[in-house]
Amino acid sequence: MLNLERLRTLDALARHGSVSGAADGLHVTTSAVSQQMSKLEREVGQQLLARNGRGVRLTDAGRLLADHAAKILSQVELAQSDIEAQRGEVVGEVALAAFPTAARGLFPAALTMLRADHPELRVRTAEMEPESGIRAVLRGDVDLAVVLDWSNKRLPVPGGLTKAELLDDAPDIAMPDGHPLADRAEVGLEDFADDDWVSWPEGEFCHDWLMFTLRSKGIEPRIAHLAGEHHTQLALIAAGFGVCVAPRLGRGPVPEGVRLVPVRQTMRRHVHAIWRSDADRRPSIRAAVEALRGAGRALHEPVP
Repeated sequence: MLNLERLRTLDALARHGSVSGAADGLHVTTSAVSQQMSKLEREVGQQLLARNGRGVRLTDAGRLLADHAAKILSQVELAQSDIEAQRGEVVGEVALAAFPTAARGLFPAALTMLRADHPELRVRTAEMEPESGIRAVLRGDVDLAVVLDWSNKRLPVPGGLTKAELLDDAPDIAMPDGHPLADRAEVGLEDFADDDWVSWPEGEFCHDWLMFTLRSKGIEPRIAHLAGEHHTQLALIAAGFGVCVAPRLGRGPVPEGVRLVPVRQTMRRHVHAIWRSDADRRPSIRAAVEALRGAGRALHEPVP
């Protein structure tokens, strides 16, 4: 009889491509991964791993068993979902990930709701950029990820995942308060064709979106500074080093010397939750989605 935890270890190795990656994904030591694989090889009577430089690779037998392991674990996920759905209780553990401004803007309120409504549910959270969040859900490292796309550039979502809308986030343009357009009621990105831009790091979805959007308007953007943290971007703007797109979700206090002007186009960041379709019936997933939506609604409610 094949051991389920050892199959889970093999599946993690196949998905992560290394012993260290599998250990991180499973939250165990590399020694524990190696021990589980040695026991699994003895169980099946075949070599599943082979040396590959300083790392390892799956043998043909290893790849064959890893394919079966993925299917078995998916069926286990379905069984867990069905049992939880039949019981109807929000218990156990759920792991959530979100891109940084969503983690800051949504998680505190959503976790407070979950703790109040479902005290027996344990919640783990992590910050991840959208593409990393999708990969983590596919690997099974997290149960649900909060991701984003833009009204003019969608984020591809692979098959096998379910998506639910949480909220739309309207962006502003941040500029020094002495900028010629600082007193406008609204602006367009094309108004800043001659400005330096402060952007998210290269390779991130929002950086690619900014380049795509400006180039679609016939503008070759001058990207002068790269910063992943919005507070760093705004600090550079306050010091007079360009302009940037400043979404409202999780933005926090704006430094002195920065003026925010709404974008006049119907430009929005669409914020979604995604999870594996085979976990769709889990009450903990449904509770997390509703809490995230509640946190999003609270952002738009007027302050008394």
